[in-house]
Amino acid sequence: MADENRTRRFAVLIDADNTSPRIVAGLFEEIAKFGEASSRRIYGDFSSPRSKGWADVLQKYAIDPYQQFAYTTGKNASDIALVIDAMDLLHSGRFDGFCLVSSDSDFTRLASRLREEGADVYGFGARKTPESFRQACRRFIYTENLVPETPAPAPKAGEPAPAPRAVQPPSAAVEILNKAIAQMDTEDGWVGLGVVGQRLSTIASDFDPRSYGYRKLSDLIRGTGAFEMDQQDGRAVRIRAKPATPARTRNRGGSKVVDAVVD
Repeated sequence: MADENRTRRFAVLIDADNTSPRIVAGLFEEIAKFGEASSRRIYGDFSSPRSKGWADVLQKYAIDPYQQFAYTTGKNASDIALVIDAMDLLHSGRFDGFCLVSSDSDFTRLASRLREEGADVYGFGARKTPESFRQACRRFIYTENLVPETPAPAPKAGEPAPAPRAVQPPSAAVEILNKAIAQMDTEDGWVGLGVVGQRLSTIASDFDPRSYGYRKLSDLIRGTGAFEMDQQDGRAVRIRAKPATPARTRNRGGSKVVDAVVD
């Protein structure tokens, strides 16, 4: 019988050609939230200037490099090697899931295939990552959210640098938050904050409060100003959408005029 309390084991497979080493600290901090990075592998042509930036961090984070020479222009041997190893690790039965670190849509089918076999797949990539790959993962984390907020040194020659963190206004999250609450359909409109978080991950694999400038979901919800929050007697936090602003009518010269009530 499997021990339900044991730490979940993940294989971390990094596409060096499409990932900046500047995210590495944030990457493993993020993975530690849901499991253990038991296997850490990176694939690329480390003789290329584009991948040399990884040389400074491989030993520090115990990442095993897998050298793939680019014998033919336009053919990515690194992608093929990563896919082969992923399937070998899957059939070893030693891992609960995979962390695929890339912005390349070529890994869409790999993510789907791993999930078909019951493995959890967490994707990590830039905002430019095609939707097909993002939706194929159980959860997708934008690497821009993993870059330290403090100014980082300029990337070395040939090193791909992640785009600046693009923060959306809190109001942009209102629609998807309302959708998650509506799907739970409670009598009084109140729903648990934790349940909302779980539903959001189901609706959109790439939902992340950090994309709106907040580290916690509760802080984002407060920041929107569109929801009521309640916590009584140490119970879990509940939220609901604020009631629609009522309108009032008044007569003016025999005709009715409708005024919106502004709080």
